[in-house]
Amino acid sequence: MPTPKQMEKLAAEAARRPASPAAAPDAPLPAEYWESVLKDPRAGTTGAEMRQRRLSEIQRHVLRVSCRRCERTVEIQTADAVRLYGGNAVWKDVAQRLLDNTCQQRTGRHEEDGCWPAFETP
Repeated sequence: MPTPKQMEKLAAEAARRPASPAAAPDAPLPAEYWESVLKDPRAGTTGAEMRQRRLSEIQRHVLRVSCRRCERTVEIQTADAVRLYGGNAVWKDVAQRLLDNTCQQRTGRHEEDGCWPAFETP
């Protein structure tokens, strides 16, 4: 713990030093920041775009979808998905079909039956 005299000395030094200019919360971000964000490989595809892609367009090795209702997760290799459902199949439809094939939440009412897909990135 510094002594009161040392604390006064530190406070005087801090007062003499010019404050570093901090950006205001609503100030625009620098261009370098946006360049680094856009160069990041994860910025290539949003989740919504990924769901709408055809299986032949997806470069990932493994596709994963989980159910928000029963918390089950289903994984399939992209090559197997293409072989089973065809290269022109949309990932969203294939994922729903994969979940529905083994669904545990059957109530008998159409609007309540089935799994609720949550698309994940492996």
